[in-house]
Amino acid sequence: MARTKAGSNVAQLFDAIAPRATPEDVRIAEAMVFASAEPLDESAIAARLSAGADVGAVMEALQRLYTGRGVNLVRVARRWTFRTAEDLSWLLARETEDKRKLSRAAIETLAIVAYHQPVTRADIEEIRGVAVSKGALDVLMEAGWVRMRGRRKAPGRPITYGTTTEFLIQFGLDAIGDLPGLDELQAAGLFDGKLPEGYGVPRPSDEPALQADEDPLGEAGPLDGAWGPMPSGE
Repeated sequence: MARTKAGSNVAQLFDAIAPRATPEDVRIAEAMVFASAEPLDESAIAARLSAGADVGAVMEALQRLYTGRGVNLVRVARRWTFRTAEDLSWLLARETEDKRKLSRAAIETLAIVAYHQPVTRADIEEIRGVAVSKGALDVLMEAGWVRMRGRRKAPGRPITYGTTTEFLIQFGLDAIGDLPGLDELQAAGLFDGKLPEGYGVPRPSDEPALQADEDPLGEAGPLDGAWGPMPSGE
C-alpha cells in the first residue's frame, strides 16, 4: 500500500536524522514533555531515551513534527515545553483579573536587573535617576523573577540581584541573551526612561557563578545591608 502524504513526510524526516533519533525515542520525549507540568530539562529527557540517542536530534525531530500544529514545541530557559501556537492564542484568551499589576517603577527595575545583572539597589537608582522603593524589588522577588545573588565587595556589602529561570519561562526566553534591545523595549512601552550618560544596554548575562566583585550571601541575614537608612529629606 502506498504511503500517505503525512506518513511519507514523517518517514522522510526520520530518514534524514537516523540513527541519531529513532521514532521510539521521539515518542518517549513527546510523552515526557506532554506529561510534565513544568518545562522539562534535556538531561531529564536524555535519561529516558535509548542508549546513544542524540537528545538534541530527538527534540529537533519532535519540534519539526509539531510545526504548523495547534500546539508547538518550544524551548524556554534551556528547557522544553508545549505551548499554544501564537496565531491561535486568541482562541484560549479569557478575561481575568490581573492580581499582580506591576508599577512603572517595578517594570523599569526589572528591565535594569535583567540587562545589568548583577546589580545593587544603588546601581538601579543610578541608572533610573530616582530612589528605588523596597517594595519594587519585593514585588519582583515575590513573583519569582528576581533573586538575591550575593554581596558586592564594597562598603556595606550591598546585596546584588539577578533574574531567575522563572523569569525566562514567563517571558518565553530560551536564554537571557534573547532579550530585546533598547529600541524594542521602548517601542513596547516597557522602558521610557532616559539612561544616564555612559550607560547603555549591555549584552545581558545571567551566569549563576558569582563574579569577581561578589561574595556569597553568607551567614548574615538576607537583607543585612541591603536597605540602608534612607538619606534625610527623602
